Amino acid sequence: MPKTFNLGDIVQMKKQHPCGSYNWEVIRLGADIKIKCTGCGRIVMLPRSKFEKEVKKVVSTKEVMDDN
Repeated sequence: MPKTFNLGDIVQMKKQHPCGSYNWEVIRLGADIKIKCTGCGRIVMLPRSKFEKEVKKVVSTKEVMDDN
């Protein structure tokens, strides 16, 4: 079953970033996923398959307001 992610989600990765942070914000979804380090602001783009393998858990989800 594929994992689902939304824009603005904060995810914890298995490996630590060199700045010391484990948490990343999802800023683009698609075949490739773009994430931004919450520690230093570095932006990285990964293929979805690699991203799903490296994610440990979703730390927080951005609430989406529905106008309907």
